[in-house]
Amino acid sequence: MLSAADWMSVVDWSRAQFAMTAIYHWLFVPLTLGLGFIVAIMETIYYRTGDEFWKRTTKFWMRLFGVNFAIGVATGIILEFEFGTNWSNYSHFVGDIFGAPLAIEGIMAFFLESTFIAVMFFGWNKVSKGFHLTATWLTAVGASLSALWILVANAWMQYPVGMTFNVETARNEMTSFWDVLFSPVAMNKFFHTVTSSYMLAAVFVVGISAWFLLRGRERQMARRSMAVASVFGLVFALVAAATGDGSGVQIARTQPMKLAAMEALYHGQKGAPLTVISVLKPEAERAAEEKAGWLNIEIPRMLSLMSYRDVDAYVAGINDLVNGNPERGMISTQEKIERGRVAIGELARYRQAKQAGDREAMREVLAKFDPQTPEGKAFHKEYFRYFGYGYLSSPDEVVPNVPLVYYSFRVMVGAGVFFILSFLFTLWLLKKGRIESRRWWLWVLLWSIPLAYVASQAGWIVAELGRQPWTIQDLLPTVAAVSRIDSTSVMVTFFLFVALFTTLLVAEVMIMRRQILNGPEDLSPEAGTATSSAGDKTNANE
Repeated sequence: MLSAADWMSVVDWSRAQFAMTAIYHWLFVPLTLGLGFIVAIMETIYYRTGDEFWKRTTKFWMRLFGVNFAIGVATGIILEFEFGTNWSNYSHFVGDIFGAPLAIEGIMAFFLESTFIAVMFFGWNKVSKGFHLTATWLTAVGASLSALWILVANAWMQYPVGMTFNVETARNEMTSFWDVLFSPVAMNKFFHTVTSSYMLAAVFVVGISAWFLLRGRERQMARRSMAVASVFGLVFALVAAATGDGSGVQIARTQPMKLAAMEALYHGQKGAPLTVISVLKPEAERAAEEKAGWLNIEIPRMLSLMSYRDVDAYVAGINDLVNGNPERGMISTQEKIERGRVAIGELARYRQAKQAGDREAMREVLAKFDPQTPEGKAFHKEYFRYFGYGYLSSPDEVVPNVPLVYYSFRVMVGAGVFFILSFLFTLWLLKKGRIESRRWWLWVLLWSIPLAYVASQAGWIVAELGRQPWTIQDLLPTVAAVSRIDSTSVMVTFFLFVALFTTLLVAEVMIMRRQILNGPEDLSPEAGTATSSAGDKTNANE
């Protein structure tokens, strides 16, 4: 009988565990990011108008925010611990760089949101209205700042900058914090991720409001919440589209294999079309034939335009990147593997020379790894830039799961387009006072909530699976980043975490469901009567 270690390697189990934890964590984070700002906007309206209706509405959505926030924190803590347990080689190799933004996130951003969330929930009758409003806004801002530092760390894995390699310690060390923070990949990733999260939260609020209208409950709260969330969602859906376009430009320049997988582009083209949708052929046919799919719906030259801002630009295909294209100055992956092994070999030679006390050999190797010398610059350009490829055993390893990346990308984009149109149509119905009579549309809005979560997860599938096999793009593959531990322990904790996270998810859904069923808290009898009367008379134009 096969042992667990024979059944699946520690690399596979570590990847599976981290992916599972990230998926569960990202079920909670987007709603936290967006709902915090929606709550802050509603409380701002209450602060400016003094209308107790808005206080009641704010407190309802705030309760849902709190439930989601608490459970999201638990999954995030485990995610960070896994870097040390399952990916210790990665942590050793780049800990000086990767750890910096995570440390700032814990010290500054998480402290900010964790401090003021207490005032936000328990300070209604203990602090002034202005101070409470400030606490609500700072909680929302703190959540987005947490996302900033985490996404900066993730973006550095996609596009490593601001560093130099220390031969003595065999580690990459930060040389410019600002290069890491303000890299174009980091900025685009941050704005695209958080704005798409704001959009998800807006879909959630609109969908729950639609449920209240379907039940004929809290009609005034539902209409006004729907109006606020639809405007909020429309604005940030458009921003998400713009930042997504910017992310595509960066991917074309820094991760061409990911772009090729997103488009299932096997053969590079000048003036490449953008495939709206197609049904992909079996792998052998995709790689050999000109078209990778059947029933292709394409926009001519659009991929070249979107990727390089030039309709005639050449977009590299998967075959170009694997086999090389001398006419375009592209070397093959096999050549990169061989050059990477030269760099690894020089590092091993340094260690051997150090053990033997051979100072002459040590100086020779150090000169090659010194980017300040002409010799070092040449070595970096020809060999060290392919360091990570030296750990690969086959050129085919650089090709990610094309169908999964391809279809996930279209789910993400298609859902984004739908949500833009959805917000517009909802606002039009609200303006015309017809939202409650269009019950079929209310059902669409309600069932858009799971679609938003699917689209959000699809975005991360594109981002993370699209760069495989790399933990750090071109620098460190997953096979070299994993800890030297028995796969059985990772397998056991995988299933333990599945059970734990599933329990937390079920608990959250049940608590959220109960809170929604209960609805907003009752006001004083006088205020409640006034609000009820107003709610019956108010139309959607309010």
